[in-house]
Amino acid sequence: MFSNLEQTIEFCKNNNIKMIDFMMVDLNGRWRHLTIPAERLTEHTMEHGIGFDGSNYGFAPVEKSDMVFIPNLSSGYIDAFAEIPTLAMIGDIFVIDLPKNRRFDQDPRNVAINAQEYMKRTGIADEMRIGPEFEFHVFDHISYSVTPNSSKFNIDVEQAQWNTGNEGHNLGYKTALKGGYHLAPPTDRLSGFRSRVTLLMEKQGIRVKYHHHEVGGPGQVEIELEFGSMLEMADKTMISKYLIKNAAISENKTATFMPKPIYAEAGNGMHVHMHLFKDGEPLFYDENGYSQLSETAMNFIGGLLTHAKALCAFTNPSTNSYKRLVPGYEAPVTIGYATSNRSSVVRVPAYAKAPRDKRFEFRSPDGTCNPYYAYSAILMAGLDGVQKKIDPHKEGYGPYDFNLYNLPPDKQRMIRHLPRSLDEALDSLETDNDFLTAGGVFPPRLLEVWIKNKRCETERYNQLPHPVEFELYYDL
Repeated sequence: MFSNLEQTIEFCKNNNIKMIDFMMVDLNGRWRHLTIPAERLTEHTMEHGIGFDGSNYGFAPVEKSDMVFIPNLSSGYIDAFAEIPTLAMIGDIFVIDLPKNRRFDQDPRNVAINAQEYMKRTGIADEMRIGPEFEFHVFDHISYSVTPNSSKFNIDVEQAQWNTGNEGHNLGYKTALKGGYHLAPPTDRLSGFRSRVTLLMEKQGIRVKYHHHEVGGPGQVEIELEFGSMLEMADKTMISKYLIKNAAISENKTATFMPKPIYAEAGNGMHVHMHLFKDGEPLFYDENGYSQLSETAMNFIGGLLTHAKALCAFTNPSTNSYKRLVPGYEAPVTIGYATSNRSSVVRVPAYAKAPRDKRFEFRSPDGTCNPYYAYSAILMAGLDGVQKKIDPHKEGYGPYDFNLYNLPPDKQRMIRHLPRSLDEALDSLETDNDFLTAGGVFPPRLLEVWIKNKRCETERYNQLPHPVEFELYYDL
C-alpha cells in the first residue's frame, strides 16, 4: 500500500488513523499483534524496529530470545474490525545483531522469500503463481471441554439436518447430510455472509474468483481466490482468514478452518492450484503432453508425489487433518496424479486449457497449515522434481484416470497412500527433508522445532481417552 514512511504518515493524517497495528506470524501460522499510536511510527521504528520476546511465538531459541519486527509498509491496510480507526500491516521478524539486525531465518515470511529466491537461482522459473481454495465451516454455536474426567464438544448450526425436528422457532429448509453443494437460498443461509466477506476481501486487494456453499450440510462454504505470486498469496491467506473469522464473530457466528469438525460430513481442504512462469511466459503447457502438460510440469508433479508424505507434515500439520484424508468425502488418499479426478492428490483441471491457464492442484493441504511454510514446501518439492527430472509415470504414480476409491483390495495395495496420521507424516519428514533445506530455505533448526512441537501435540492426542472408546470397550 505504501512505498515509504512519508506516504504512510500522510495517509494516517488524511484518514484520521489513530492506531497502527503490527501483525506477525508465529510458528503455527497464527497472527500475533502489537499496536502503537499512529504518531509513534517514525524513522527510528523503521530502522530499529519494535522489540518482542520471540520465544513466545514458538520459534526455536536463538542466541537471545529478544527480537524485533520491522514494519512492512507495503502490506498496510485499514482494519475493518478495529473499534478505533486503525492501519494494520505485517511486521517482518529480525534478530538483534551487530552492526545491523538480520532477518530471522525461521520467520515464516523469510522462508517464503528464500524459497522464491532459490527458485530464481535454479534458473527453472522466476515466479510460482498459486490460487488457494478456502473451505471452512460457519457455525452458530461451538463449545468444547477437555479435562481429566471429561472430553466433549458441541456444535450447532441452524440449517443442519439434525435441527429438522427442533420444536422451537423453525422455518424448515435444512440441508441434508453431504447435500450442500451449490444449494441456493433459502436453504443456503450463508450466501449473504459470503458476499459480505468477499467485499471485505476485495477492498483489501484480495481478488475472489467465486464463492458458494460446499458439500457439508452444517454450514460448509468455499471462497476461491484468483492467482498471485507465492509470497503475496501467503499474506493474502492470512489476511483472508482474519477477515472471515472476524466477519463471522461480528454477525454472532463462528468460523473454523478445522479439516474435520463434524463426523460423517465433508471436510475442509485448502486445495492449492499452481503453475510456473519465466520472463512472463508459462512453463506448464505443452499441446502434445499428457493433459497438455509440459515436461517441466510433469517433473514438478513428480517432485510433489515423491515428497508427498513429508510435505503433509507442513500442509496437513494437525491431528485432525487425518480425519479428513479418508475415502468417501472427495478428499485425496492416494499418492498419484490424474485429470479431473478428485480422489488423487494431484488433479489436473480439464477446463484449464489455455497455455497461461494450464496448471494442476495439490489437494491434500488444509487450513491448519502455516501458509508460508506450506506453500514454500510445495515449491521446494516441485523444484526438486524438475532438477532431478522425476517422471511421475515412470515412478508408478499414474495417471490414475479412474475412481481410486472403488478399486478392489489387491489393486489398492499396489497404490501408495498419503499418511494416515500426523505421526506418520512427521516420520517421513525426519527421513526426507533434503529438498527443503536445499539452498538454505528451511533451516534445519526450524525442522527440529517443528517436529518436536508436533510430536507433543500427537502425544497428548494419543494419550487422551476418547468417548468412542467408552462406547466400544467400557463393558469388556
